[in-house]
Amino acid sequence: MESPHVRKSRSHLITTVLLALAVLIPSLYGFAGKFIEFLHIYGGESDGVFAITPILNYLLASTGFFCLFCWAMIGGMFRDIEAPKQVMLENEAQLDQFGGNRYV
Repeated sequence: MESPHVRKSRSHLITTVLLALAVLIPSLYGFAGKFIEFLHIYGGESDGVFAITPILNYLLASTGFFCLFCWAMIGGMFRDIEAPKQVMLENEAQLDQFGGNRYV
């Protein structure tokens, strides 16, 4: 029998994945559509050379965001999103306790 913590963790993961897909699939569809449109403009017209700049901008920006996302996943930045908030509140409490509030 599963513990409540495992069940909650699994349901949290499923909810997160479903919400991510709900955002990422339409975004990917719009990005791919615009990218294909630029490729058609570039290939179909003699003056389509102007489309090279947006194509390169799209590729470079999306590659950069994808690299940042992979770095965050590998670094574990999405494992415990509540911890930074708790650490900040604990640090603030320690500063108030030991140093007083100098700016009041």
